[in-house]
Amino acid sequence: MPVNRDDGGHFARDDKDSHMTKLPAGTLSKVPEVTLGFWVIKVLATTLGETGGDAVTMSMNLGYAIGSFIFIGIFAAAVVAQISAKAFHPFLYWVTIVATTTLGTTMADFADRSLGISYFGGSSILFAALIASLAVWRWSEGSISVNTVATPRVEMFYWVAILFSQTLGTALGDWMADTNGLGYEGGAVVFAAGLAVVASAYFYTKISHTLLFWAAFILTRPLGATLGDLLDKPHAHGGLEISRYVASGILAAIIVALILILPQRAGVHPGAREQKG
Repeated sequence: MPVNRDDGGHFARDDKDSHMTKLPAGTLSKVPEVTLGFWVIKVLATTLGETGGDAVTMSMNLGYAIGSFIFIGIFAAAVVAQISAKAFHPFLYWVTIVATTTLGTTMADFADRSLGISYFGGSSILFAALIASLAVWRWSEGSISVNTVATPRVEMFYWVAILFSQTLGTALGDWMADTNGLGYEGGAVVFAAGLAVVASAYFYTKISHTLLFWAAFILTRPLGATLGDLLDKPHAHGGLEISRYVASGILAAIIVALILILPQRAGVHPGAREQKG
């Protein structure tokens, strides 16, 4: 999977523009440096989003609409806290990511199971919304690199794109596992293979690292969704039937441990890097 490296690529390699935000030397972004550890925690966070979302909507019998309203509130509060923070805080960042994954789970399920929009139809709408949000971000700021997330306005673009990508990933995961009949294991294998292709493209091609980052970010969501369904769905449906509460608690504990163990550093804004160099 795409990881940051100090070779001048930095994901914004071919997205740099004359109107990219210029910041003082040494300015750090509000999101973590993209490393292998980032992707490991990201997959776990998306899996937690699936089991946590299902715990609220299914195990608590609150339904998809009420569950979505609850997670909209949590997401809004987390984003406000994240944007208000003066610097990158690992736990705050990952809480906000988990909030997007749980909201993405309930929103995708609400659209398909309550509104009757098919997973394919929902995926198509969400893909268009994601592309539109990234296009507006690129037009406004000159780059959609995650390393440029250092101002409140750019953070808003970032979190809108993240929410669309997480919801899209949920719809894709359910469409692949349910509609196409691959099952949870088969769906997980397909998305893991997709991530392997993206990783290979990162190391062995000249494809935009920014584009590859967003491709990987989207693919980790359906991978987590299928893994989450594998953990908590009934045996009759191909799952392991582990309690959603237990699965969510274990995943949350692992994420906390990894945040404490693995280095969590903020990325450097490329505009600041250019000025410094």
